[in-house]
Amino acid sequence: MASSAEGTWESLPVKLHEGVLETLRELKFTYMTPVQAACVPLFMSNKDVAAEAVTGKVPRVHADPTDRGSNPAEDVERLKDGGGNVVIATPGRLEDMFRRKAEGLDLASAVRSLDVLVLDEADRLLDMGFETSLNAILSFLPKQRRTGLFSATQTQELEKLVRAGLRNPVRITVKEKGLAAAAPAQKTPSRLSNYYTVCRADEKFNHLVAFLRQHKHEKQLVFFSTCACVEFYGRALEMLVRKVPVCCIHGKMKNKRNSIFADFRKLKSGILVCTDVMARGVDIPDVNWVLQYDPAQSRRTCTHTGTAFVHRCGRTARIGNYGNALVFLLPMEETYVNFLSINQKCPLQKMPPIHDVVDVLPKVKAAALADRAAFERGMKAFVSYVQAYAKHECSLIFRVKDLDFAALARGFALLRLPKMPELRGRSFPDFPETAVDTDAIPYKDKNRERQRRKMLAEQKERGGEAPPRKNLRNKAWSKQKSKKERRKRRAAKRKHEEGSDVEQDDLAELLNDTRLLKKLKKGRISEEDFEQQLTGGTDRNRDAAQPL
Repeated sequence: MASSAEGTWESLPVKLHEGVLETLRELKFTYMTPVQAACVPLFMSNKDVAAEAVTGKVPRVHADPTDRGSNPAEDVERLKDGGGNVVIATPGRLEDMFRRKAEGLDLASAVRSLDVLVLDEADRLLDMGFETSLNAILSFLPKQRRTGLFSATQTQELEKLVRAGLRNPVRITVKEKGLAAAAPAQKTPSRLSNYYTVCRADEKFNHLVAFLRQHKHEKQLVFFSTCACVEFYGRALEMLVRKVPVCCIHGKMKNKRNSIFADFRKLKSGILVCTDVMARGVDIPDVNWVLQYDPAQSRRTCTHTGTAFVHRCGRTARIGNYGNALVFLLPMEETYVNFLSINQKCPLQKMPPIHDVVDVLPKVKAAALADRAAFERGMKAFVSYVQAYAKHECSLIFRVKDLDFAALARGFALLRLPKMPELRGRSFPDFPETAVDTDAIPYKDKNRERQRRKMLAEQKERGGEAPPRKNLRNKAWSKQKSKKERRKRRAAKRKHEEGSDVEQDDLAELLNDTRLLKKLKKGRISEEDFEQQLTGGTDRNRDAAQPL
């Protein structure tokens, strides 16, 4: 293995098909990456593999898993008639096609000769709720197959999938040279410089704008927690960071997303404002900075929050290149740095103060006064941010009750506070509302403003009563739970009670770590006591694979 660890494709012990080799030559992929060098020979000798590699180490052709442009029946017919060397699918769509045999979609018969199954970004598939679909798919596939499972982060849910779908797999953990001895469990590339900065809620956007203005000639990704925040802050950055292309991508713009992504990839410099839809499975050349304006979270437990952070950072420092990442934190969120260092072995260094910070919020306010659309984007972004913050899985660190709503509203350049249950009955003397009647602010779009005035006139005819709203709920946004969410929680609780002692231990350990961090930060215990209590009682050191 050692002889081919950094060798050419031709140096493999089992020769690849000449057509594959020719394609690799055309693409100029002369040398294998470490994970390829480790896995391909095993695959070719009929071994199952479960591989973990630092994010950004596996180059591949990108396919958008949300792109459905096709008819399932036509897909199956093409597969049955002409065969197929490679089938790319999401678990949900694939399971649906397997189960529609009564409609003539006999996909199961078309995959009887399946030779290789590859599950990429496997932990993400589980995060998206595809665990049941994956298990169902495995039941339709031939037992005598080779299976490869790839992920930058291994979780306990993933371990269950390994046991269910792989036959005595070879487990591979690829570390970068010189990294294993110093930080055996580090998830981020060694050429990634990870920073954090701390600023108040009403200064955060000013610092972001100053940073972006100082790095105009570089390529940067800026992550926000919600689609509404991307829309609001993206438009604001277009206005404030001049002569720099600003692109926006989030999960609600499915039709335009591919073209925007393709355009941004071609740019030499620019800013991509996005949600976590861009955190995984995408390769953008020469990204200099990944900026996390809002700290990452995932849909599962607090331990997954660290992996979401890691995957965002993985959009830079890819395939051996250098890169930088910066996360913006509020003062009460600084414990997150210790959390990442302990739970993800991902140390962050504090960035020196950003210079030449100016107050740009008056310009954002002026835009809201001039256009109702801008005013509404700000209100929606504020509400969505509070809602997302309230649902943050790492609630021991990110707590709604710690938010300074007045400073937060100033940071969003709001003209007034929205009517939302979280603010009901509270006064905010630190937030002076504008004297302007916000109901009178017009849309710049004349057609939209005409439609609004018509609606207001109709409302006046009804005696000032607004049209009835459907499904009006009096509960706080942060406490609203859909039936689907409640069902998921009940199912997860049942599953947990049926027997996951390991998860119970992990959660208890995580809670204990966080409490110790808070005690250390408040000076209640010394660093020596902190280290002793952190490492005492259980052996936290785990075996690390040697670098290839």
